[in-house]
Amino acid sequence: MKKRMKNKLIEIRIHGRGGQGAMTSSQILAMAAFYDGKYSQAFPIPGTERGGAPVSAYVRISNEPINLRSEIYNPDYVIVLDPSLSKVINVREGLKKDLIINTSKKIEKAKCVDATEIAFDIIKKPFVNIIMVSAFAACTNLISLKSILKAIEDKFEEDKPEMVEKNKKAVKKIYEKIKNK
Repeated sequence: MKKRMKNKLIEIRIHGRGGQGAMTSSQILAMAAFYDGKYSQAFPIPGTERGGAPVSAYVRISNEPINLRSEIYNPDYVIVLDPSLSKVINVREGLKKDLIINTSKKIEKAKCVDATEIAFDIIKKPFVNIIMVSAFAACTNLISLKSILKAIEDKFEEDKPEMVEKNKKAVKKIYEKIKNK
């Protein structure tokens, strides 16, 4: 039985730095939502793709077809891949619900997830983007772990097969860690 979303349209903004995989995160999230039987779209804000520069990517998820094609100004959720971005941009701007941030620190009114620790433990590099998609799923219950795992396989199997199992292991670990809190 499919889980019905309460809201017809969920909007998510992902903040990262160029090269951290914000766009890939948005694609995995949208693919997973699609595999769960929902409509979805993922898109970046073009123009600031240079390495290290702040970048944003967006995701919409709905039970009905999505006809919007605009930037997201008032997201339901914000995912932050790099906590240092909070010092240079307002990651909470327009936020309606939850901020999910990759950090080992406690931040008021945020769901804090130490994705970096898991990335170094399992992937051996600071690749937190896909781990944060799983953290989002565990915190919100909007997409299933099963669909994230399928999206990882479909996205990386051909070009980066060595990353499939590492990402799947890291995704499962953060999901279980959050669910068991």
